[in-house]
Amino acid sequence: MASTYDAIIIGGGHNGLVTAAYLARSGKKTLVLERRRLVGGAAVTEEIFPGFRFSVCSYVVSLLRPEIIRELELARHGLEILPLDGTFTPMPNGDYLWRVNDHAQTYREIARHSPRDAEAYEDYSKTMVDMGRFVKPMLEMAPRDPTSRDPRALLQLLAIGNRFRKLPRSFQQMQVKLGTMSAVDFLDQWFETDVLKATMAASGITGTFLGVRSPGTAYVLLHHYMGEIDGAFRSWGLPRGGTGAISNAIAAAAREAGAEIRTGTPVAQILVKRGKASGVVLENGDEVRADIVASSVDPRLTFFKMVGKDLLPDDFVEDVSRYKLRGSSGKVNLALDALPNFTSLPGAGPHLRGGLTISPDVDYMERAYDDAKYGQYSRHPYIDMVIPTLTDPSMAPPGKHILSCFVQYAPYHLSSGTWDDQREQFGDCVVNTLANYAPNLKDIILHRQVITPLDLEREFGLTEGNIFQGELTLEQLFFLRPVPGWARYGTPVRGLYLCGSSTHPGGGIMGASGRNAAQRILKEWRFPGR
Repeated sequence: MASTYDAIIIGGGHNGLVTAAYLARSGKKTLVLERRRLVGGAAVTEEIFPGFRFSVCSYVVSLLRPEIIRELELARHGLEILPLDGTFTPMPNGDYLWRVNDHAQTYREIARHSPRDAEAYEDYSKTMVDMGRFVKPMLEMAPRDPTSRDPRALLQLLAIGNRFRKLPRSFQQMQVKLGTMSAVDFLDQWFETDVLKATMAASGITGTFLGVRSPGTAYVLLHHYMGEIDGAFRSWGLPRGGTGAISNAIAAAAREAGAEIRTGTPVAQILVKRGKASGVVLENGDEVRADIVASSVDPRLTFFKMVGKDLLPDDFVEDVSRYKLRGSSGKVNLALDALPNFTSLPGAGPHLRGGLTISPDVDYMERAYDDAKYGQYSRHPYIDMVIPTLTDPSMAPPGKHILSCFVQYAPYHLSSGTWDDQREQFGDCVVNTLANYAPNLKDIILHRQVITPLDLEREFGLTEGNIFQGELTLEQLFFLRPVPGWARYGTPVRGLYLCGSSTHPGGGIMGASGRNAAQRILKEWRFPGR
């Protein structure tokens, strides 16, 4: 006989766990089904090599919503976020740019390159914080379709419009620019220093198959600028114990509230009877019944693999087919015998304790994208790195270190060959690029893990290796995410919801999609049809 629950959550990534925690806290008998042996999705910590624990995929945190931290009491469940201080960018000419959280020090550093830019930096930072505060309330919305005849959609649109109207005219113009311009064009309004613009523009391409000069990337830059820790905007940190500590804390909160979590339990099919979800079939053939099914995996997997196109409206199937995933990034994790020694700033100084980035100039960044446009991984890639062992020594044996490298671009679709054939060549390219700036690197590598977009798809269930379950482009934001008419977490199948980062407000270790979906589900439970 099939077991029965109030709600089943497909996927134990951080969003799925957030949804489960909120449903369980509301008294719903909730079951989470995760196909891997541990929870977390892409936010996991694993001991890949003896003694070395890696944040295998996602590696820093900033976007995790403070209301989730507070409401689920994640600190009580073991979450501790250690702040990252600054971003260090070495340059080919032997110089560097090193921005830190200390405003006066950063001012002096930027002034070394351009006194004009040092003066503009404070104005830019204030403007972006103000822009972020305008957008931030929208992160908690269940977006209504403004093209529908539902008067509530018009009321929501009017509320946003009224807030926009109250902004100073210069801010109104800035919001429009953020939504339409490229990251570089947007930054050109403030700065002239190439390395500064390149490093800052990098946030505008994360998780997108776009270049720093592509229109729309200015919004992605803002999306990442909205990160905060303890109320401080544009703050980034490392969870003690790796990003898996975030997922484990949320899972602990869910279990405490009564949720059941099963790992190593892949779902084969979502049961649909008379147009309503009624449970799932596991890969082992077992059936589990539930009134509600919420999927935290992407729309392609949810609808085409688990539901079936024949049970969905034709126009919806067409929209999901057009939904852009297009993975563009990979990961290289290195176990080191010592610290890398950068030519431009030698030694084990505090510059190694923050973010490290290979983004020397705008042309370098755009040429990296040029390779990807033609189906090749970037021969000179943009690389964003952290050395978590300088902040959390427990991640490696004494005296050893970890270098975690996020790499762009690595397109899912290669013009020739396969990722299985080119995985190690890609890893060599990343190491060779880094060795141009830290010549000792090759001599101190003990172990290497190379993760391609294909690996992200196979191992972590991220279709086409997209780390955000879909690009953050203008046609895939707010009431258009994931597809027009279905941005409020519901689907054409009654009782089936989406709660992953393919929904509004999108990707990153944020949790907002999971929380918003849970609130929507609970509201419909109380008031069906609302």
